[in-house]
Amino acid sequence: MNNNYCIIMSGGIGSRFWPISRTNRPKQFLDFFGTGKSLLQMTFDRFNKIIPTENIYVVTNEMYEDIIKEQLPQLKPNQILLEPQKRNTAPCIAWATYHIQEMNPDANIVVSPSDHLIINEEDFRATIQNGLEFTRNHPVLLTLGIKPNRPETGYGYIQMDDESRDDYRKVKTFTEKPNQELAQVFLQSGEFLWNSGVFIWHVNSIMDALREHQPEIATRFDGGRGLYNTEHEKGFIENTFPACPNISIDFGVMEKATNVFVAESNFGWSDLGTWGSLYELSEKDEDNNVSLKCKTMAYESKNNIVSLSNDHLVVIQGLEDYIVAEDNNVLMICKKDDEQRIRQFVTDAKIKYGDTFI
Repeated sequence: MNNNYCIIMSGGIGSRFWPISRTNRPKQFLDFFGTGKSLLQMTFDRFNKIIPTENIYVVTNEMYEDIIKEQLPQLKPNQILLEPQKRNTAPCIAWATYHIQEMNPDANIVVSPSDHLIINEEDFRATIQNGLEFTRNHPVLLTLGIKPNRPETGYGYIQMDDESRDDYRKVKTFTEKPNQELAQVFLQSGEFLWNSGVFIWHVNSIMDALREHQPEIATRFDGGRGLYNTEHEKGFIENTFPACPNISIDFGVMEKATNVFVAESNFGWSDLGTWGSLYELSEKDEDNNVSLKCKTMAYESKNNIVSLSNDHLVVIQGLEDYIVAEDNNVLMICKKDDEQRIRQFVTDAKIKYGDTFI
C-alpha cells in the first residue's frame, strides 16, 4: 500500500482577484496564463507525479462540486469532500485527516492550497518527497518556508530556531503579514521565511495536535468513528461541520504546537494572492505593461496590468500603475497600490446591488 496522501484545499472565493474571480467560479478554477489548465488542475498534476491518483483528496464547498468534477474527472466521488459551510482551514483539514485515517492509519499526508504557482516543479517535488520521508520517521508537523527576496507585507513569516533535525529547522515564531518596516527587518535578519501554507505530517501527528490544541474540533470528528467513508458520512458532516469553530490551521494548531519544523525552500513560489503578485510573475512589454487574455494598445502608459475576457482589444492612455480588469458584467479600474481595497469594493457592490456582480 502507498501510504502517501495529499489534501488539496479548494474552497476559497479569491475576492482579491475580483472581478475575474467570482463566487460561482473563484480563482482556483481559472486559467490565468493561457495554458489550458486552471490553478487547481496544475496543483493536482504537480502532486499526481509523486502521489497516486486514488490518494489525492480535494476539500471544497458544496457549491463547487460540479466544477471539481468537470476539471478533475479522474477523482472518484469519495475523493471530493464537500463542506456544507465555510469554516476555515482547521475544520477542513481535520475532516480530510479523519477521512483518510479511517482508510489508512499509517497515512503520511501533504496539505496544499489549490491556487499557488510553482515555477521549479522538479525542486518542489523533491522537497515534498524528502518532507514525507522526514515526517514518516519523526512525530513532527512540517511546513514549507520560502526564502524571501523582498520585504513582502502580504505574506506570513516563519522565524527559524537554532535547533535543527535532519536539515530541518525548528520553528520559533509565526508572524502574520508584518508592516513594511518589520518586513525589512525580517529580510535582513536571515532568520525568517515566507509561510507557504503547505504542510506535511503523519496522520497521527496532526490528530494528536488537533486533540491537544483544538479539542473542540477533534472531539466532534472523533464522534464520527466508523462513519467516514460510508454512506452515513455526509449526514454526520452536515451536522458536525457547521458547529466547528471558524479557525485557521495556522492560528489554531501551528502557532501553538511545539513540534513544528520548517523546510527552507526556494523553488519559485507565489500564492497568487493579488493582482500585484500576478503582475510580478507575468511577461511585460517595453513599458512594463502586462496584458492577459487580451490585446492592449498602450499610449503614455506604464507598469499596468490589463485583463479582459474574450480576446478584446484595450486602448489605454496616460495610465501608470493601474489594474484594468473586466469580466462578464464588471469593469474595474484601480490603482495597483490600492488593491487592498478590492475586498471593500466587493463588499460595497454586494450591499448596493446584491449578488449580481459578485
